[in-house]
Amino acid sequence: MHTQRVRWVSRRRFLGRFALVGTAGFLGVYPRSVGAEPPPETTRIRLIQFASACQAPLYLSEELLRTEGFTDVQWVRSNLDVVSKHLAAGTVDLGMNFVGPNIIGLEAGDPAMILAGGHVGCFELVGTDRVRSIRDLKGKTVAVNVLGGAEHVFLSAMAASVGLDPRRDITWVTHATADTIALLAEGKIDAFMAFPTMAQELRAKKIGRVIVNSAVDQPWSQYFCCLIVANRDFVRRHPVAAKRALRAILKAADVCALDPEAAARALVDRAFTERYDYALQAMKEIPYRKWREYDVEDTVRFYSLRLHEAGLLKSGPKKIIAQGTDWRFLNELRKELKG
Repeated sequence: MHTQRVRWVSRRRFLGRFALVGTAGFLGVYPRSVGAEPPPETTRIRLIQFASACQAPLYLSEELLRTEGFTDVQWVRSNLDVVSKHLAAGTVDLGMNFVGPNIIGLEAGDPAMILAGGHVGCFELVGTDRVRSIRDLKGKTVAVNVLGGAEHVFLSAMAASVGLDPRRDITWVTHATADTIALLAEGKIDAFMAFPTMAQELRAKKIGRVIVNSAVDQPWSQYFCCLIVANRDFVRRHPVAAKRALRAILKAADVCALDPEAAARALVDRAFTERYDYALQAMKEIPYRKWREYDVEDTVRFYSLRLHEAGLLKSGPKKIIAQGTDWRFLNELRKELKG
């Protein structure tokens, strides 16, 4: 893990940077005046970056963050896909990340504060012909990157929702994410959870079959899969900065929804992902504007119950919501950013 300030090292990236800002302005989401609001208490913000293109609103928010008064935007690159752990270590101020591991982190005492829903529908359960439903995972071998990570937590919640005990009924094996496609194609594993843009690659290459697509299949499509999470002390000491940062990310989510071509191109130009076609498909498939419609507290409640059923969480939803959420900024921004 290391901190690295993004640098535009090519003319293409330099131009792409301003093209996305122009897109935001054309679509009406480039920031209107916030003159009545005081400037941010800090001009530095540290954001997490890891390998999942679904986090596009976060990755493409940098120029919008600068219009909000952040002059020092830093990215913390990591293979560890649990934001709350970085918050606990004091290495990041804010990130967008999968709901399950962060709820577990909150119960463990991580100094995280959930501010808003990020997006819906990024994960897909992919299996061989031996798996036709979640219940068919009983007695099967499932690959995850690491136990306790996003894939393991999500799939454990899904298994528990249909009456399986994920600790006993599923054989978990850990493999690097890059190896899982080959393992599935060779029949050495029965299923794994795919995230963008791997999910799009699997479908394009006709490897495996989609068992659950969280963008369309209920109940998963009715809840956020990723949340915007901040360091609790950062929010307490810098409430104006927290709101401004959240506004930039939510506006970037609107750009992803309203101009997926520009968003996909920016992701590739800035080296957040490699394939434009897969990135474009992901931008079109993920319903990024659901932050305006869905109740993020319902998501926290839903996943808290599922994780409790899976034996991964002891606390009830009320405790998690009371200790680890703050909806003040989201409620204000929903009114401000109508349309």
